[in-house]
Amino acid sequence: MKGKSKVPAADAAPAAVATKATPPARASIRDVAEAAGVSLKTVSRVINEDAAVRPEMRERVRQAIAALNYQSDPLARSLRSAHSFAIGLVYSNPNAQYLVSLQNGVLSACREQGYGLQIHPCSAPAHGSVQELLALVQRSRLAGLVLAPPMSEQRDLVEALTANGVQLIRIVSAGDDPRDVDDCVRVNDRRAAHAITEHLIQLGHSRISFLWGDGYYESSVQRYAGFMDAMRDYGVEVDPALVLEGEFSFNSGFRRARKLLALASPPTAVFGSNDEIAAGVLAAARSVGFDVPGDLAIAGFEDSPFSQLTWPPLTTARQDTVEMGRCAALRLIERVRQTQSGKVAEPISEQFTPELVVRGSTAPPRRR
Repeated sequence: MKGKSKVPAADAAPAAVATKATPPARASIRDVAEAAGVSLKTVSRVINEDAAVRPEMRERVRQAIAALNYQSDPLARSLRSAHSFAIGLVYSNPNAQYLVSLQNGVLSACREQGYGLQIHPCSAPAHGSVQELLALVQRSRLAGLVLAPPMSEQRDLVEALTANGVQLIRIVSAGDDPRDVDDCVRVNDRRAAHAITEHLIQLGHSRISFLWGDGYYESSVQRYAGFMDAMRDYGVEVDPALVLEGEFSFNSGFRRARKLLALASPPTAVFGSNDEIAAGVLAAARSVGFDVPGDLAIAGFEDSPFSQLTWPPLTTARQDTVEMGRCAALRLIERVRQTQSGKVAEPISEQFTPELVVRGSTAPPRRR
């Protein structure tokens, strides 16, 4: 008798299949409408901040949105609506720390206001192409742009974008001059640079060096102006040999500091236009045996990580870049809403003044 092959019984239990937990479905605008007992159109009008919606109706919708944790898609809103709910941040600044802080500030404002954000770097060191930015606004349906320096300080670029109807808020370096301040977030670098120089003078320094950043940045111009203001105010003579042009970089600060420290009469203090320059000066001083701050006091600007990771940590001017970015985005969105509602847009201007932060890199000069 031949053996029979074994066949699984038809009613044998199938092998267990592992299943993943299904995440809760994301609330839709229809869910909000049902929870609030209103139409889809009413929810849409509340989301788009239509002033014609009755206050009690608006409150019901907002409570439903909060209860369901509903989050609208800015891009989808822009496609459905005649209005855009996204803005752009445009820059050509190579300073990574500055850009990360600025982006975080702009992004926080966009999330708070229900707007999307398009980040657009330009390859040119100082200028962006007008055609490039106009194409960006049209392609991504952007309601407006936040322009970071140095592009924000290029008058021809700003005028061309404005003439083509692009809503702008600029972040610019400025002094106390009230002219040309519309639609911008101003950073009073001049006043902050005066405070740093004044600090060095009051410590007893008279041979003070100033190291420029890149000349096409208005911040370089304003920080030099603040340095000169303080030197004049205190009657301290400026030695032209101690004022050197260069770049906003560690290597540029190092090279220039080596030249200064090789002079027959070197400076007793150096003011670098940013913290990277100042950190380069500190490295150069150490390389030739100068004690900091005993033989050489050093100050920077911006309060970047460079200022706190050196030893001794650098005296600097604290610049709240995150809050500057947030403020710029909020002002832009406010301007966009004014325009979309048919109101006459009022000029917008905010000012930030970096604050002096005294650390271990500055002290009174030793006698030589």
